[in-house]
Amino acid sequence: MKPIWYRERRETMEIKSACRLIRGVSGRPPRVLGARLAVVVAVLGMSSGMARGAAAQIDYRNLDEGRPTVIEDAYSTERYAFELLTPYRFERLREGSRVQLSVLELEYGIALNAQVGVKLPFARISPSTGVVDGADVSRSGLAGIAFFGLYNINTEGPILPALAVRADVSLGVGALGGQGTRTSIKAIATRSWGATRLHLNVARGFGSESALAAVDPLDRLTFGAAVDRTLFRRSVLLIGEVYSRQTARGNRAEVNAGLGVRYQWKTTTVLDVGVTRRLRRDIGPDIAFTFGLSHAFAFAGLMPSGR
Repeated sequence: MKPIWYRERRETMEIKSACRLIRGVSGRPPRVLGARLAVVVAVLGMSSGMARGAAAQIDYRNLDEGRPTVIEDAYSTERYAFELLTPYRFERLREGSRVQLSVLELEYGIALNAQVGVKLPFARISPSTGVVDGADVSRSGLAGIAFFGLYNINTEGPILPALAVRADVSLGVGALGGQGTRTSIKAIATRSWGATRLHLNVARGFGSESALAAVDPLDRLTFGAAVDRTLFRRSVLLIGEVYSRQTARGNRAEVNAGLGVRYQWKTTTVLDVGVTRRLRRDIGPDIAFTFGLSHAFAFAGLMPSGR
């Protein structure tokens, strides 16, 4: 009998070949292999045994914004695939207040190298006082609604890194959503060296400078870098990042550092955990923890017939 490492490598190569056949482009680094496997299964009716071995090798390398780091990679969700993201974040700020945030997110690969998505952030803000005159002064509710799109301009080559552009619009909806509307544009680059990757993000926000969402608004300016390292045998991705963010004109910019881990739990399901800490003494979170789950899937009925 062949050793385990040999069988896993063989399965990985076989499923990559099947994915390339469906896509029609050979050699593109898969970003969401779990979603791609869902597409393959839906179209060809392939058994999931081989898919499980390969997905556990690659799907966890997907880096979405906030899952678990702020910095994301330059690749889009696979064409015709959906990805449902359900993160939870806890922050303790310097003055003692606490923020709990869950941003339900749905992404869809609407075209080749392009995705669209929607975010619904639900939050609870608990000030350091907690209770005033016997009453709970915490606030909770919907903190706006956001729509976004991402386009992967090119995949990584011998000279150029993978490049993408992303656009977001945030609407002031809900008890914590404020009243302002904001848009942003982001440039993303990803470069690989074997199992190590470098990601650079720069984003600029436009629109209202006041009455923004009380939690996680679109920033006026964000830039940062992340490095990740793949542990193929354990289906684990380790991530470290440093980034700066300014919410509105005239506000001081935060400078924060974060560490994260992504783990392939099931064939199309990934778990992630992360921790963030401010690098400036008087601004940014004292500590923040993130835990999330993402699930990739596809519907055969949404795919063009004959493919």
